[in-house]
Amino acid sequence: MNVLICIPCLMTGGTEIQTLSLVKVLVYAGHRVTTVCYFEYTIQMKRLYKEAGCNVVCLSEESIRPNGLSSTIRLLYKGLKRLLSTQKFDIAHVQYMAPGAIPIILLKILGIKKIIATAHTMADIYPSLRLIHFLQRYVLTAFICITRKAEESFFGSSQLYSSDVQLKHKGNHFTIYNNLPDYIHIREQAKELQAVTTIGVVSRLEIIKGMDLVIPAFITIHQKLPHIKLLIVGDGSLRKDMEKQVQENDIASFVTFAGKQSQEQLQRWYDRIDVLLIPSRSEGFGLTAIEGMARGCVVIAANVGGIAEVVINNESGLLHHQGDKTDIIKQFLRLSSNPSMLVALSHGAIKRAKDFSTDNYTQQINDLYRAITTLS
Repeated sequence: MNVLICIPCLMTGGTEIQTLSLVKVLVYAGHRVTTVCYFEYTIQMKRLYKEAGCNVVCLSEESIRPNGLSSTIRLLYKGLKRLLSTQKFDIAHVQYMAPGAIPIILLKILGIKKIIATAHTMADIYPSLRLIHFLQRYVLTAFICITRKAEESFFGSSQLYSSDVQLKHKGNHFTIYNNLPDYIHIREQAKELQAVTTIGVVSRLEIIKGMDLVIPAFITIHQKLPHIKLLIVGDGSLRKDMEKQVQENDIASFVTFAGKQSQEQLQRWYDRIDVLLIPSRSEGFGLTAIEGMARGCVVIAANVGGIAEVVINNESGLLHHQGDKTDIIKQFLRLSSNPSMLVALSHGAIKRAKDFSTDNYTQQINDLYRAITTLS
């Protein structure tokens, strides 16, 4: 089968990493895959996609986004038309981010009959769902969400995809969870955590990720538990402010800024973390959560987006109120004072991470594609 994967950007983000997993699964199953990127890309991500075995086409050679709707439509139409004139695709799979509906409509106009869309967010980012509902009912073969909560936000109901699902020619919607990337391996045994020594974050250092809460929360924790250290893996616009807070509060010897790390290096950084903080204000899925859980980290995460489906409260981690520094501290102190809970949650984290294995994801995606090919 000849498959076209459509994505706005090839930057280093959760959506691009998950789409790379999709590419690998399809290539492994013997499909021919082309990934078309509309706008920005990095040489590194473009290389990773090529190494996965797919052809990569970038519509914007300058790696920039056009100004205005008309320029965007013109770029997409000309680029997709040129690509579709060179080869025939059996399925187009659109990663449903901005500019969202435009590629779907253009693919339909240009003659693609079987189109899948994957939403990587909750529905609340869209001012209206009328166009999405129209496309789902009359244009798309399938609309995939990455959590059941997200699917319910779009359609009011949800179901996990399985081979038992009876596909219609149009109007299908269901959930397929993201999988654990192949650069992270699931530990066979939980960490032997007798006490917490290191809190960690692995994130872009941005407000949307709640990184403005990390240093203030750690300052309070450090006052109560002076032996605790903080490891910050990642970079972003808040780094200078965070470093300034560290210096002003004289805790530099307890805080390490590791900077941005390659995917290949992330596993060893997770292995240095006992408790992983994910205080995001918005998360479609929570890739960092399953990465940390797979390495036995005990996750304390904000109860936003699909996080609560990934991190089962009091079983595979702890949840805190969104944007609430005090609740982050409360959950951490509760955990650090209870060694048996620490061990139990590390065990639970590893067990839960297995639900997001590549084997499960591979089976679901290949079942879905086989089912779609049987539709006349």
